[in-house]
Amino acid sequence: MILCLDIGNTQLYGGLFKDGEVVFRFRKVMNKGISSDEIGIFLRSVIKENGFDSTDISRIAYCSVVPDLNHSINNSCRHYFKLEPFSLKQGAKTGLKIKYTNPGEVGADRIADAIGAYTRYPGKNIIIVDFGTATTIEVLTKDREYLGGAIVPGLKIAMQSLEERTAKLPKVEIVKPTRACGRTTIESIQSGLYYGNLGIIKEITKTITKENFNGEKPMILGTGGFSGLYRESGVFDEIIPDLVLDGIYKAQELNR
Repeated sequence: MILCLDIGNTQLYGGLFKDGEVVFRFRKVMNKGISSDEIGIFLRSVIKENGFDSTDISRIAYCSVVPDLNHSINNSCRHYFKLEPFSLKQGAKTGLKIKYTNPGEVGADRIADAIGAYTRYPGKNIIIVDFGTATTIEVLTKDREYLGGAIVPGLKIAMQSLEERTAKLPKVEIVKPTRACGRTTIESIQSGLYYGNLGIIKEITKTITKENFNGEKPMILGTGGFSGLYRESGVFDEIIPDLVLDGIYKAQELNR
């Protein structure tokens, strides 16, 4: 079995693969001061509690956008699993032609999303919208050219900003509202978060399509923690929650 980990700014998202398929997924809230022991004990515990044996894991692969945590991740894998993990970082084989001015600036999670996308849909132009701490938009051509994209504040960041920087606006649950015109302060915030993000996504994907695909409609994929909110929005051809894990799994295969 292969353990794949996505180390984000606020969460660790993981999946255990068996015969190329995810057999279970898990999440953990992360902080920059977390130790390798805490990570290792958590990983072994969550694997055991889901009915699997950590000694059956033959490889571990991860991508990280938090450099301060990489040392702890590496040490936890070595100590608790006796494995040297694969890290998706600059210099790794990706199967992509990265067209960023400085390829080293591209987040590893964005590269993993792109790898997962071309693996599922070879020969397609694709726009990927990943709803994480930040909402990131990736642009991938049918020739596996990674063109770049856009980054906007994520839903949770936007909500926390309203809460922290206003005197009377409360923290709210991030949900799809029943109507755009809120009748209470909470409903109004929920509407602004949901439809504001939706409007951003529609405008950016429309403009990117005009700029890069000569009007030919690309596949638009949604992924990430809040992607399910937009399942019925009509924007996405498919919602793929595990896209980043698929990409990490494929990357470790390319680099074996």
